[in-house]
Amino acid sequence: MDGTNNPLNTDQATFGRLRLYNAVMGFFHLIQGLVMLWVSNEFKLPITTSYLQFDEVTRRVSTLTESVFDLKIGPVVASFLFMSAASHFFLVLPGVYNWYVENLKKKINYARWWEYAFSSSVMIVVIALLCGMFDLPSLILLFTLNATMNLWGLMMELHNQTTSETNWTAFVFGCIVGIVPWIVLAMYFYGALGDYADNIPSFVYWILGSLFLFFNCFAINMFLQYRKVGPWRNYLFGESMYILLSLVAKSLLAWQVFSGTLRPS
Repeated sequence: MDGTNNPLNTDQATFGRLRLYNAVMGFFHLIQGLVMLWVSNEFKLPITTSYLQFDEVTRRVSTLTESVFDLKIGPVVASFLFMSAASHFFLVLPGVYNWYVENLKKKINYARWWEYAFSSSVMIVVIALLCGMFDLPSLILLFTLNATMNLWGLMMELHNQTTSETNWTAFVFGCIVGIVPWIVLAMYFYGALGDYADNIPSFVYWILGSLFLFFNCFAINMFLQYRKVGPWRNYLFGESMYILLSLVAKSLLAWQVFSGTLRPS
C-alpha cells in the first residue's frame, strides 16, 4: 500500500468548504451546549473515594468509602459539547486556518486528537457514572486511558509522515488501550449489579450500546483512510467523517442523558 507522506493535492475551494463545515458544526455544538445548560435539572451523582482504615475496636483493617463531592451532570454534559465547539471555531480563525490546511495536506490534524483526548474522555466518565462507577481514582484512570487512546491516534498520523508504507503499530496500541474502558464499563454495568440488572433504566442500555458503536466508528474511519478504501482515498473525506461522527456521538450522548435524567420534573 502507498505511504501517507505524499502531499494532499486539492484546490482551495475544497478547503474553503471544509472551513465553513467546521464553523457550522461549531455552532451546532455550541447551541446544544447552551440549551443543555438552560434546560437541565439539578441531577447530581456522588463522587467517592475509598481508603484503608484501622479499626481500633475490631483491631482490623477495613475499607472506608467517603463522598468527596456531588457532581452536577448537566454542566458536565454541556462541557464536552463546548470543547468541540471551541475546537471547530479555533480551526477557522484566520491564522490557525492556514496551519490547519497545511497539516491536512500532510494528512494530520493535531487539533482533532487533542480535542478528542479531552471531550471523549469526559463522555466516557459520564457513561461510567451512569453505570455506577463513582470512585474518583477509577474515573481518573478511565479518563486517562481514553485520552491515551486518542493520543495514539495522533501518533498514528504523526508516525506515518515518515514511513514509505503505513505502519499500524500506533493504531493497534490505540485499539488495545481503547477497549479497556469499555470492558470496565461492562463489568460495572452487568457484573457489579448482579440480579438488579433488570432494574437499570433502559436509556442506560441505549447509551452503552450506541456510544460503543460510535466510538468504534472513529477507528473504522481511520482504518478506511489508511487502507484508502473508496472515497477514503481522499484524506479530506475522512476528515469530514471525523467531524460528522463527533457531532453525532456527542449529540446522541447528550440528549440520551437529558431524556433519562436531566429533564425538568
